[in-house]
Amino acid sequence: MTLLLPALTGYLLGSIAFGLLLTRAAGAGDLRQIGSGNIGATNVLRTGRKGLAAATLLLDAAKGWAAVAIAGHFWPGSELVAAAAAFIGHCYPVWLRFRGGKGVATLMGIVLALHPPSALVYALVWLGLLGLVRISSVAGMAAAVSAPVAAAFFGRIDLVLVLLALSAIVLWKHRENIDRLVKGIEPRIGSKQDG
Repeated sequence: MTLLLPALTGYLLGSIAFGLLLTRAAGAGDLRQIGSGNIGATNVLRTGRKGLAAATLLLDAAKGWAAVAIAGHFWPGSELVAAAAAFIGHCYPVWLRFRGGKGVATLMGIVLALHPPSALVYALVWLGLLGLVRISSVAGMAAAVSAPVAAAFFGRIDLVLVLLALSAIVLWKHRENIDRLVKGIEPRIGSKQDG
């Protein structure tokens, strides 16, 4: 029961599909029928509404952070359980038949709550590669992989296994992007198919 409550709280928070809710509220239609069909910020950007995309990114990160913070407040010691549950909730929300986002922004919020120095590395890798190569999937995957590496570098060995597992899920969720990267046809930010 001690772990059930933070796990349930994390999952429910993580499963809030902010991209879908915001685009519907703004009259931009069903996000799942636009571009890649993904519910994350990159696909929201495809609606042409940068503000909605930015809000989606921030809210997806915030729910990951909130899950960890709430668990730490009410059930100290269960932060990693809540973090993993929030991430799974985002990637596999029951409300959307387990077809959720790819987890990059939510993982950023989780890392920020668990270990801010690693989150700084995450953000620098993400933004740096996004600016350099302008391929969302490359930046997102590299940022995710940086999380367990940074945690290990800073001596937070207690976080490494969980962050390694979550980053592996990010890579799995990007498997179609990886296939396009191998074929040299992965689009850059601003194109209709990126995501």
